[in-house]
Amino acid sequence: MRELLPDFLQEKLMKQYGEEGLQKILSGYEEQRAVTLRVNTLKADVPSVKSCLEAAQISWKEAVWSKEALIVEQVREDVIRALPIYSQGMIYLQSLSSMIPPVVLAPQKGECILDMAAAPGGKTTQMAALSGNQAQITACEKNKVRGERLKYNIEKQGASCVYVMFEDARKLDDFFSFDKILLDAPCSGSGTLNLGARGLKQKITQELISRSARTQEELLRKALKLLKPGHEMIYSTCSVLREENEDTVKKVLGKTAELVPLSPDALPGVPLLPVSLEGTLCICPDRLYEGFFVAKIRKR
Repeated sequence: MRELLPDFLQEKLMKQYGEEGLQKILSGYEEQRAVTLRVNTLKADVPSVKSCLEAAQISWKEAVWSKEALIVEQVREDVIRALPIYSQGMIYLQSLSSMIPPVVLAPQKGECILDMAAAPGGKTTQMAALSGNQAQITACEKNKVRGERLKYNIEKQGASCVYVMFEDARKLDDFFSFDKILLDAPCSGSGTLNLGARGLKQKITQELISRSARTQEELLRKALKLLKPGHEMIYSTCSVLREENEDTVKKVLGKTAELVPLSPDALPGVPLLPVSLEGTLCICPDRLYEGFFVAKIRKR
């Protein structure tokens, strides 16, 4: 299956992770990932959702690090979408990896929070739920079609504390000021590849990676302008490539920002790859998780 991956990407992964790391990532690319979902605590509680799944003869298990994150391995997403708990917004189909940035950010009641690239709304509505709908969340999305999807999901999930802005977050006025920021940046998607997908070699290119890295740096620098001094933000991508992850973070660290180290112990069971910037986390793709990078940054 290795031959299905673009040669340049194989070379990058080999250089960054070595043969053993490359093999782990390739194995993850070959897996059919289990269906995972998040209980939307704005509309339901965990026991009631579990009961509904059991009534539909769907078995589940919890992610160790979050009681709201459930894994259902025997069915595909279409089965979950047919359930009333889905249509009523009591659950949200979401990858385990993408649930981690909001958990690490830990939004609280009364905080003013910016989600810089919010569509389709999984992390936005998760932050609303984590704050009990008591935060003030501004969700930015520059694409009109994606923005409408974001609004739909916010309404369906009952995330009434969210305000949507149809705007490129890089163009926000600097007079804005936020207690916390989530920047789940546009990226190459190198952590989510499927070796069985058609057109894989055309989907991911060096040009895409380079363009993504430029956009990521612009967004991250903007985030630090909008973040209140002494406050924290999360930078994340669904990439496993250093140039989109550690290298981007390193560019902003110094006089204006510092890294807040993340401990792997807080996420038991999550498969991790080695990182070149201590205190950041890079998740290895496997049967349960997408490849994902997470860093917490504090503005000085």
